Amino acid sequence: MPDVTVPGASSAPELRAHLGVPPVGSGPWPGVVVLHEVFGLTVDTRQQADRLAAAGYLAVAPDLYSAGGAVRCLRSTFRALTSGEGNAFGDIEATRAWLASRDDCTGRIGVLGFCMGGGFALLGATRGFDASAPNYGPLPRDAEEVLRGACPVVASYGRRDIGLRGAAARLESALTSLGVEHDVKEYADAGHSFLNRHGLGPLAVLERVAGFNYHEPSAEDAWARILRTFERTLLD
Repeated sequence: MPDVTVPGASSAPELRAHLGVPPVGSGPWPGVVVLHEVFGLTVDTRQQADRLAAAGYLAVAPDLYSAGGAVRCLRSTFRALTSGEGNAFGDIEATRAWLASRDDCTGRIGVLGFCMGGGFALLGATRGFDASAPNYGPLPRDAEEVLRGACPVVASYGRRDIGLRGAAARLESALTSLGVEHDVKEYADAGHSFLNRHGLGPLAVLERVAGFNYHEPSAEDAWARILRTFERTLLD
């Protein structure tokens, strides 16, 4: 599927985006907004959207760096994630609204993200989405306050992820306290980015040493849980 542009964004007149369309039928289908990690709209992120499309979802992955690339946009994007406000949230909302307005979309929209995108996906649980799937996303400082009224959440973390040690337990506790429907799991043999395939080369070697590499058993189990939650919440 060729790239598309999403109008009405906050950071740029249009966002570059990848659209995955189910290969069978003409819809309408439920939608999912796929939010990339720090590396931007990579081949891996596009493949994640295509996997959702193959499962029967209209999946769009916006480039949150459309205004000027990672070098110019990384700091402001992380600042938005930390503060809970900023252009990145306007971009995500524009993407959600654009997807919901399409004739081939039912209007039921989920959000899925990885690392940085996982943090945005978690915060998106209270911002108009019908289901949220954050994968190793950072938690807001006051999770119980920020996530009050959240939609169903299916979250995945790796126990070997030193930077997010204890995040799964804290999120589980917060969502339980709030009475939010959730499925939070920490994978004992997985580290950070265990659902992402970043390719070969020197960077891949460094990622393995740092514990950031893809871990297939954990990734496949996480995908099964994500799809079960999306089926229950987006297909009704």
